[in-house]
Amino acid sequence: MKLYITMKTALNALRRNVLRTLLTTLGIVIGVGAVITMMEIGNGATIAIRKTMASIGANTLVIIPGAANTGGINFGAGSLMTLTPQDADAIVKECPSLASVAPIVRARTQIVYGNRNWSPTYIYGTTPSFLEVREWTELAEGESFDEHDVRNSNRVCLVGQTIVRELFGGRSPLGKEVRIRNVAFKVVGVLKMKGANMMGLDQDDILLAPWTTIKYRVVATSLGSSSQSESATTISSSNNPYVAVSAFLYAVPSATEQASTPQPIRFANVDQILTAARSSSSIPSAIQQITMLLRERHHLKVSSPNDFNVRDMTEITKAMSSTTDMITKLLLCVAMISLVVGGVGIMNIMLVSVTERTREIGLRMAVGAEPGDILRQFLTEAVVICLLGGTMGIILGRTSSYIISSVLHWPTSASIGAIVAAVVVSASVGVIFGFYPAWKASRLNPIEALRYE
Repeated sequence: MKLYITMKTALNALRRNVLRTLLTTLGIVIGVGAVITMMEIGNGATIAIRKTMASIGANTLVIIPGAANTGGINFGAGSLMTLTPQDADAIVKECPSLASVAPIVRARTQIVYGNRNWSPTYIYGTTPSFLEVREWTELAEGESFDEHDVRNSNRVCLVGQTIVRELFGGRSPLGKEVRIRNVAFKVVGVLKMKGANMMGLDQDDILLAPWTTIKYRVVATSLGSSSQSESATTISSSNNPYVAVSAFLYAVPSATEQASTPQPIRFANVDQILTAARSSSSIPSAIQQITMLLRERHHLKVSSPNDFNVRDMTEITKAMSSTTDMITKLLLCVAMISLVVGGVGIMNIMLVSVTERTREIGLRMAVGAEPGDILRQFLTEAVVICLLGGTMGIILGRTSSYIISSVLHWPTSASIGAIVAAVVVSASVGVIFGFYPAWKASRLNPIEALRYE
């Protein structure tokens, strides 16, 4: 009952000076409106930055085979045949932290068109999921190959903008054929330009084809260069005049003989598996899921080391996190300045109100009002002003954000948290900056207040 009477008295006091009340709320309106607008612009900018970073590989995890050891010699990471296309399929099904997965078979050779040739930085045999992993789903021309092409080892490919410029003179390559080790590939699509990556390598200097085609028609062996390091034991000693003599008892077919009479391949391995986590925050859980799954699939003992490595883009993730943190802190500083200015304005007007209403305060205290009643009345007035300003500020902020997004086409994103925080902060500003004027009013001497002119 007492709270109701206090609220009614405070609202009547504010209603007597409507213009002053509106002008007092103006500081809070502008402050809260600026906070919401900038928070939504900041959220939109953060989402845009994350998309940009994801497109250059911030959420990418690369799974590579382990290192082979023969005779005490370590051949380095990637020299074991431990990753298979079936591993990639299992990762897609059993790792919920990953958005997409693509196996990769690499080749390093020239591509030829007419009387021109070019050695791309990347020749990848993969699946259509590669475009999803690398945020490359939109093509400049044509269309991507599909799973049917992968299953049937079709000779189709996608090329990057650098290959279009260097090999085709900037003209459209759709429907034309390029040769990779005398295997003709039909160009069915052109990738959009990406530019250089974080290490300065040209991402547009790339050719993509079904991994089965690259592996069985171009590389022409399931082991590649690493098979020789694993299966061919060499003899090299000071007593042997011929260095690196093969220990095979039977002659090894030459490259020409292997190309003429290729042998059926019973074991298919891939050079690496490229995956994309659903978000930067899910990268640690994705690494854990991949590790547990591959150890189980490869039948590794608890004491055995991993026969694969999972690498993440730690530096890119750190750069993204520092950028978003800096934006958040900057917006927080601006918000604090705006709200402090609005709070000072409320304190100033409330002090003026206490001075003008000194006789009213003295009269109320003379007829029995307690100092606590006076304190609650003026504190309620300050909180009501702040809440009114906060409500109007929310409307102003949402409207400004919509106009900025529609007219200037800046990325914005609605923030429910910012709206809730604006209401809480508005009430807090009213309590903090309205307390001193309310306390000062409650400490007035009733006799001196009645004498005040």
